[in-house]
Amino acid sequence: MNELIIVKPEKCTGCNACVRSCPAPEANTVKQLDNGNFIVSVNPDKCVACGECVRSCNRGARDYIDDTEECMAYLIKEKLILVVSPAVKAALPTKWKGVLDWFRGQGCTIYDGSFGADICTWAHVRAIEQGTIGNIVTQPCAAIVKYIETYQPQMLHNLSPIHSPAGCSAIYIKKYLRRNNHIAFLSTCIAKKIEFTDTELIDYNLTVDKLMDYFERNGISIPVDTSDNYEYRFDDQQGQVGSVYSRPGGLRDNLWLHNPDINITTSEGVHKVYGELNMYAKMPEGKHPQVFDVLSCEFGCNVGPAAKTDHTVFDVMDVMRKVESEAKNRRKSGFMGRGDDKLFKRFDEELNPADFVRNYKPSVPSPVPSEQQLEPIYKKMGKHTADDKEYNCHACGFNSCRDMAIAIARGLNTPENCVVHAKSVLLAKHSTLSVEHEKLEAITSECLELSEKLKADIADITSSTSSIDESASATKERATVVKDLLQNIVTFCSENPTMDSDSVEQLIGILNMTIDAFSALDDNVSTTSESSEAINKSVSKIISLVENINEVLVKSTQ
Repeated sequence: MNELIIVKPEKCTGCNACVRSCPAPEANTVKQLDNGNFIVSVNPDKCVACGECVRSCNRGARDYIDDTEECMAYLIKEKLILVVSPAVKAALPTKWKGVLDWFRGQGCTIYDGSFGADICTWAHVRAIEQGTIGNIVTQPCAAIVKYIETYQPQMLHNLSPIHSPAGCSAIYIKKYLRRNNHIAFLSTCIAKKIEFTDTELIDYNLTVDKLMDYFERNGISIPVDTSDNYEYRFDDQQGQVGSVYSRPGGLRDNLWLHNPDINITTSEGVHKVYGELNMYAKMPEGKHPQVFDVLSCEFGCNVGPAAKTDHTVFDVMDVMRKVESEAKNRRKSGFMGRGDDKLFKRFDEELNPADFVRNYKPSVPSPVPSEQQLEPIYKKMGKHTADDKEYNCHACGFNSCRDMAIAIARGLNTPENCVVHAKSVLLAKHSTLSVEHEKLEAITSECLELSEKLKADIADITSSTSSIDESASATKERATVVKDLLQNIVTFCSENPTMDSDSVEQLIGILNMTIDAFSALDDNVSTTSESSEAINKSVSKIISLVENINEVLVKSTQ
């Protein structure tokens, strides 16, 4: 199948909101990128195109594709047939007529999808009366059909063999009105494209959302009509009560109109209907209702994923009440009438029920891994006990840890996307870091102690260096004095070749001063020698301390 739901990788944060909202267990594939981030892609073969992920993604990472662009390109060259779903009235309550008028202005013929819904009701009523169908699941919802074909193919014998209102409309137009132009169907549904591809009855799936975007991009203004008149001049008959098919229980209400004794159960919404379909598949046939009327969207097609509306469900249901009231007036025998129905009489006379029967395409479901096959998956997820395997936090997007394990076994997810696994990895890392932190504290303490000793020895070196500087300065001064004294002796002796007692006495004084200077010089040299020795000892200690620090740092890396 061609891709209908698309992913914008640059916007995907891997939050699993799409997985959480998706009813199709194999539609999403989660991968971890090289940078550690997660991204969720779509498997089109397993996707039912219900569009719920498009609704639930608040990052704009999910979108869908329809046929608007191709249809408009065709419309430029050829005339087109447009079939309109009744849901368009609820999605565009003030603009739906303007939209249809625009298409008519382009040369299109416009048909009411509600009329096809009336044919669909007629075919069901007659099949039930004649006993040609047993207990059935209704099929106007293309997402439901795709789900049953893909995930519950054993239910295909229960799936109604009668075409949807869209399909009935196309068959009527082609076979009974003998029109051969391409047909486009305007609705609020993404999944209709799957139906149209399978049945080959309709060429283009137009959605309200993409169509209105097209009008806006191309500067096409659609006039507003605020009247409550839901009549429209279609190119063939406007439908009757088939116009309420788009609301929850719409098909049921049509069947009960003709036979209120039919046992009908309804279900809507992705978080309910698919689970109940799975329950239906397991139930014995005797417990099935005659008709199980189902829709993927919680509020019906009126608030479909491609509706592009900010109307509340109350606004939508108000429109539907007005549509229903207007449809009742067109039904000649009254909404609750049990007498002859003129429209059905016409169908009996003109239509062949066999023309409105379709076939389905079952697929082979993926095998479910055994518990033995799942066991190593659980271990990779960090789940080792029975309680671990039933953690069921839903953070991964699945309803249970077992469903997540099955997805991993099928290659659709990764253990790293499991919160329990992520927590166990973080706890293991935290434990390792705690041990390393304790080792680091011990090393830091030892290094600080060595650092204090190093600071003391550096202080000794500074002190000894200061002593050396002072001694060197004093030695220099004493040496100068000695030099001057000796010079004076030489000068004195030269000037007094024959010295008297006074001269000798003077010379002796000079020599004594010289001896004192030499003594002071000797003291300074001793001080310098002692300081030098102290420096050498301190340097030796520093070298030893540095070696100790190196040893401590080496330990920290082991």
